Amino acid sequence: MPYAICNELFEGWTLEKTAAFVAELGYHGLELAPFTLCNLVTDLSAADRLRIRRAVEDAGLAVVGLHWLLAQTEGFQINDSDPDVRARTAQYLLDLIDCCADLGGEALIFGSPQQRDIPPGRSKSEAWKTTAEILHACGVRAQLQGVLFCVEPLSANETNFIVNVDEAAELVRQVDHPGLRMMVDTKAMSNDPRPIPDQIRAVHPLFHHVHLNDPNLRGPGMGDLDFRPILQMLDDLNYDRWLSVEVFDFTPGPKRTARESLAYLNAITNP
Repeated sequence: MPYAICNELFEGWTLEKTAAFVAELGYHGLELAPFTLCNLVTDLSAADRLRIRRAVEDAGLAVVGLHWLLAQTEGFQINDSDPDVRARTAQYLLDLIDCCADLGGEALIFGSPQQRDIPPGRSKSEAWKTTAEILHACGVRAQLQGVLFCVEPLSANETNFIVNVDEAAELVRQVDHPGLRMMVDTKAMSNDPRPIPDQIRAVHPLFHHVHLNDPNLRGPGMGDLDFRPILQMLDDLNYDRWLSVEVFDFTPGPKRTARESLAYLNAITNP
C-alpha cells in the first residue's frame, strides 16, 4: 500500500520544495488541496496544470488527486435551497474532475462539510435526491476522465449530511456508477462507537481511498489511536490503493509531522 501526504500541511512552501522533501522522506505521492494552488481550478491554464504535475512527478512522486474540493471558495453549496447554486456547484465539481485528470491524479475526495450541509427548511430526502443526481453526473465525468470521485463520510461534529460510512455506502450503491465510490477517514470513523476495522470491513469494496489521521487532528502515531488493526484489516481486504496522511493540527510543524507519521506507519507495517 503506497503512502501519500496532503500538501496543505506545508504552509508557505513551494510545491517543488514540498515534493522534494516528501519524496526524500519516502512517501510515494502527494494529495493536493486546490486552494493551495489557485482560487478556482478554472483559473488554471493547461500550462499551469502541466507545471503543477511536473513539480510533483519530477520529484519522483505521483499526484494522488484532489481533496478539500470546495474549501475556501464562495458561492458553492451542493445542498443549497437555490437550484441555481446547486447547478453552479455541480458544474464546478465537473471542472475539478477535469483538473484532477490533467494533473495526473487518480481520485477526488469530496468532504467539504460546510458546502454540503443541509440548510434549514430543506429535508434530508430532498437533499439526498438532488445530491444523488449531481454525484451521478460526477461519476459519469470521472469515468470518462479515468479518475474516481469519492464521497467522504464525515461525522456529525462536522456536517449534518453523510455522517458515517453506512450513509456514504448507501449513497454510492444508490447512484450505482463505476466512476463514483467512497473513501474512509480514520479521524471521522473514530466518532462512531464501532471499531474502525469493523467499519472498514462493512463498506468493502466500495471505498477506494484512505485518509490516515488521529482523532487529535495530528498524524498517525502522534496520538492515542492504534493504527495496527486498521492497517491489518486493509491488508486482509487486499486494499492496494493510497494511504494518505491528512492532518488538521499543524502545530508540530510540517517536517516533524510528515517524518513522524511515516516513521510510525513504516514501523508497524515493517516491524
